[in-house]
Order: sequence, then structure tokens, then C-alpha cells
Amino acid sequence: MNWLYTLFYESGVAHSVLLVAITTALGLALGRIKICKVSLGVTWILFVGILLSSMGLVLDDVTSHFVKEFGLILFIYSIGLQVGPGFFASFRKGGITYNLLAATLIGCGVLCTYIIHFITGEEILPLIGVLYGAVTNTPGLGAAQQTYADLNGGASVPVLAQGYAVAYPLGVTGIILCIMLIKVIFKINFEKERNLFSENQQKNTSNLKAVTLEVKNEAVVGKSIAEIQKISGRSFVMSRILHRATNEVELAGGQSLLEWGDHLYLVGAPEDVENVHVLIGPYVENMQQSDWDKIDRNELKCCKIVLTNPKLNGKRLRDLDLNHAFHVTVTRVKRAGIDLIADSTILLQLGDRLNIVGKEEDVKKVQQMMGDSVKRLDEPHLMGVFMGIALGVLLGCIPLAIPGIPVPVKLGLAGGPLIVSILIARWGPELKIVTFTTSSANLLMRQIGICLFMASVGLGAGDGFLQTILQGGYWWVLYGFLITIIPCLLTGIIARTYCHLSYFTIAGIISGATTDPPALAYSNEICGGHESSVAYSTVYPLSMFLRVLMAQIMILIG
Repeated sequence: MNWLYTLFYESGVAHSVLLVAITTALGLALGRIKICKVSLGVTWILFVGILLSSMGLVLDDVTSHFVKEFGLILFIYSIGLQVGPGFFASFRKGGITYNLLAATLIGCGVLCTYIIHFITGEEILPLIGVLYGAVTNTPGLGAAQQTYADLNGGASVPVLAQGYAVAYPLGVTGIILCIMLIKVIFKINFEKERNLFSENQQKNTSNLKAVTLEVKNEAVVGKSIAEIQKISGRSFVMSRILHRATNEVELAGGQSLLEWGDHLYLVGAPEDVENVHVLIGPYVENMQQSDWDKIDRNELKCCKIVLTNPKLNGKRLRDLDLNHAFHVTVTRVKRAGIDLIADSTILLQLGDRLNIVGKEEDVKKVQQMMGDSVKRLDEPHLMGVFMGIALGVLLGCIPLAIPGIPVPVKLGLAGGPLIVSILIARWGPELKIVTFTTSSANLLMRQIGICLFMASVGLGAGDGFLQTILQGGYWWVLYGFLITIIPCLLTGIIARTYCHLSYFTIAGIISGATTDPPALAYSNEICGGHESSVAYSTVYPLSMFLRVLMAQIMILIG
């Protein structure tokens, strides 16, 4: 049985794969256990890893570091791809508030660390390690270690890593516990929060309104739709015109002329619709979209077409000239669950769903051109993924010199890929990069990433863990728990009481400000939507930068 002992206790490829697989499988199995209807999910992988490593089942340093960082990159990159299309819109609508709350949480954590230092007399170096373990921020720990080494001629300090290792397990659970406590404090009802989330989505992201207007302004009679758009200076789509004189429906185009009493079917943002309504005439309250669908249904057809033709990826809607070439009108584009106005300048991406109105034979021609084959979307586009990861790693390793800071700051192997994935998801089509991934593929990549990350952290934290605690490190556990709980709860209370944010958004902000993937994984499980991921990605870049910067400043001031 020597081969079995060698397999478990001596380093090698088979040894590493076996340990990571066993740790992940056992952790996921335990993650199904619920206590009071609550489960820690993938966090169990960390605890299983600590247990196994305390028994001598450990990964070598090189393998452990690679698995941890690569898993984190996969997790973070998949999140960026998912939220990228709506990231900048969400930042405009709430990002300043989100990032101010994240900065408050970070500042409060640093303040708690110094208060503990002055009250207890504990040295600041281990407390810095405790701080970054309490908020599960590995890049911050690395920045602190590098800064210390630069200031002391390359010398290392073990207490930084020991403080981090001791505080990390309760840091992970403490952040999740805070999210749970906020639910209890404010008596959160998940069903109501999901309804609130849906309402906010329609209000803040979809943000499109379909109305019928009647031409009652002599000044616009005889003018074309293109002229109306130029006069109003607004972005909208007019798809159909019901001429009251002949009771005939015309498919609207840029050169369609308006007549007195015409009914116009118009789609646009609420503020744009209101402006056009003032210019053209009153709303026709008793005429809805269903009424338009009934009128002359044999002539016009409203259809949803999925863009699956890679040749059209990155093309602007005006480049296709659908109105003149096929006599159809695109009323809106749906991307990543968000409704977008079908402006002529919009860049089309693979996976977009276009609402198209036209005659049946014309719509079929557009379907053939667009592809409209959902099966094609099942094919993974891995080149864009790995190219983005490579660019993200390069970005994360660029040293950023800041005046007054002797050591350059880096975004790290998590911050760089996240930023690149968001940028590629948003602007990749302009560079002809296919960024579309199915929800199942994105979820698989994300879950594999977080499992690899948690397994490697656990398998590296158990060695000497118990000994450190028994030699006085048990106080570090308490200090770390306070550094976790106080800032998270305080920020959550402020976000709910004064900012009136939804529970799922608060969970995402706390997860992002602590740069804690397990907390985000837990938030996504209870959320059942993308709101936590959007909030997480909105605050993550600034939070990572502040965490790394504060680590270096704390080492410098001692």
C-alpha cells in the first residue's frame, strides 16, 4: 500500500489533482446541509481544506498558488462577462452611492484595526495580517508583505501571513453572517425584495416605454420621421403609422411623412417619449401594443430574432440598413436581460434579441441574415475568454506609481481580469471580439473557479493553524471577527436606512467591498438574479485598489 501513501502525502500531479478533487467534492456535499434553512454553500470547501491540510495533506507552494490564482481569475472574469453589458449604465444610476458605501466599509475596517491596536497594545504588523484575513483580501496581504520587504532589504515577516491565516476562516463566515444578520435586522422578505428588484430593473435598466401618439400639431404635418428626430433631438423608434384618413397601417421609415390625425406607435426612453409627445400631440390612451398587433395582422408581423451570425458581430444597426433593404423596422434590442433603444448607432453583439416589425416574407429574409439559430449560441467562444484573461493579467501586473507612496500599486490578478472582462463585454464587438457566453457556460466557469480558489486556500491554511491559535492567536480570531462584523453591519445599516437600497444590492456591495468571492457566491444563491453581481462588480475595482493602497500605507506608517 506504499503507492497509496505516496499518492496522498508526496507531491506530484496526481497528488495535487486528487487533493483538490476530494476537497471540492466533500465541501460541495457538506454545502447541501442546511441549518435553520441556511447553508454556507461553497464555503465548506475552505473548511474541508483546512481539516485535510492539518492532517498533512497539503499542496506544494507553486501548485497551491497557481490553483488559487487561476480559480480566482476564472471566477472574477466570468462575473465581468455577465455584468459587463449593463455595468456602465448601473454605475451611472447608482455607482457613486455604491462606491461611497464601499469606501466607508474599507475606512471603518482600517479604523477598527487601529482602535484595537491602541486599546490592546497588540503590534500593528500581525493586526494588518488579521485585517486582510478578516476581509479575505489576498492581494492586500501580498502588497503588505512586498512593502515590508522593500523597506527592510528583502526581509519577510511571518506574523503577517499568520494573522491572515487565523482570521481568514471567520472572515469568510463573518461576512456571510453579516449578510444574514442584515436580513434579520430589517426583516427582509425575499419575495418582496425580488419584486422590488424586478421593478427597479424595469425602471432603471429596461427604461423603455411604448406609446401611441396622435398627430395634432400642424407644425409637424408633412414632415418626415427623420426630420422629427432632428427637430426633437431625441432618440426614439417609430415602427408603425395608422393613417386615419384611409385607416391603413404603414411600416414607418425615416422618410415616412406624417399627416393630421395619424396614430404613431413609438418606443423610447420615458424622457424622450415625453418630449416627442409634446412636439407631436396627445397620447392615445385606449390603443395599446396588442391593438396594433390586431390591425392588419396579415400584412405586418412582430417577431423576435436572435443574432447568431458571427459576421454581424460588431456591426452598427445603420450598417445593415434594414428599413430600406428589407422594409422592416427594429423597435428594440434586448441584451443580457436589458432592453435597449434600437438607435441606428447601436453596436450589435452575438446573442442580441431584436424586436422586428415587417411583412412576413421580409421578416423571414432578416431571420436568414441574422441567423436566428439559438443552437449556434451553444458553441463556446474560448478565444475571446483566454485572450481577455491574458490582457487582464497584464493589466493587473502593471505597477502604478502614486506620489508619496514609495512602492508602486498593482491591481493584481483579480482586479486586472475583472476590469478587462467588463470592458471586453461592453466594447469587444467594436474589435470584432465575440464575447457571448450562454448562462450555463458562464455559471460553469464561475463555479469551477470559486471551487478551485476555496480548495487551494483551505489546503494552504491548515498547516500550523491550530498551533498559532493556541500560542495566543485566539485573540487574533476575536480581533478579526470584530474587524469583519462592525464595518459590514454598519455599512449595511446605512445602505438600507439612509440609501434605501435593496437587500440583494447591499449583499453585493458588502461582498465587493470585502473582495470576497464566497460571499458573492452566497449572495447569488439567495438572490436568484444578477443584482448582487452588478453591485459587486461596480464596487470591486475601486475596493481592490483601496485595499492594496491601504495595505501599503499602513506598513509605511507602522
